[in-house]
Amino acid sequence: REWTAGIVGVFKGVIALDGKTARGSKDGVASPLHLVSAYATSLKLSLGQEGAAGKGNELNAIRALLNTLVLQGCIVTIDALGCQTDVAATIVERGGDYVLAVKNNQQTLSEAITDFFDTAEAYAYRAIDAQTTASVEKDHGRIETRRAVLVTDVSWLPPSMRSAWAYLGAVGMIETTQEIGETVSIDRRYFIASTGVKTVGDFAQAVRAHWGVEAMLWVLDVTFREDGCRVRKDHAARNLSAIRKIALAVLRMDSRHADRSLRRRRKLADNRPHYRAELLGITPLP
Repeated sequence: REWTAGIVGVFKGVIALDGKTARGSKDGVASPLHLVSAYATSLKLSLGQEGAAGKGNELNAIRALLNTLVLQGCIVTIDALGCQTDVAATIVERGGDYVLAVKNNQQTLSEAITDFFDTAEAYAYRAIDAQTTASVEKDHGRIETRRAVLVTDVSWLPPSMRSAWAYLGAVGMIETTQEIGETVSIDRRYFIASTGVKTVGDFAQAVRAHWGVEAMLWVLDVTFREDGCRVRKDHAARNLSAIRKIALAVLRMDSRHADRSLRRRRKLADNRPHYRAELLGITPLP
């Protein structure tokens, strides 16, 4: 964490939290190690991690990890598992704002927000102060349209529900429409946000940036073969995960070989001691 702080300094931006199970760490009947990572999306850098015994204990790891982070000036994004009143309160107490996905684990809240947006859509948001933005991406015959809607007036929610969530300031929706040939699919996701998330641009960017932590976890598996690692004794699996994240950050900070894949940069560092030393910020012996 001290090494990361020396690189990051005072970070302000989107911090995404997500978990990943180190499948190879399963030892007999014992659950494999599940790690929750905090990821500075704009820097592509892991700020910290907390371990839990199995995915079912991820929420405790989220709570522990939040208590280690400086969140002043940051927006924290977490998937639906982290949509808990105490998690929202912790984020605000530590100086941050939040954008939390809402699903059926918060059934009453989810139903209220879904019904609100369904009604608002049916009446084209008449008499509702809604901010909207949209983007279109085309790739390999697929057209994806993303529409974000943010409503900062939450007075329609029951008072007990509003008071349960610290500094609740907005509800949001992301609608994704995919067109592949004649097939069209529509997906809607719903969120709550704190009072510091004031514009639909900030909201849409935070939701989009959350993908970065999922991409990092994918790279750890594909490039570093984390799931295939059978190291599992004591704290070894947790320690190796931290080392992989440091190695990933070091490789990504190398601007001289930005055109090379991470896999090629790893191989180059293995073959060239001076390049490896340069990445680590040390001076090799003559």
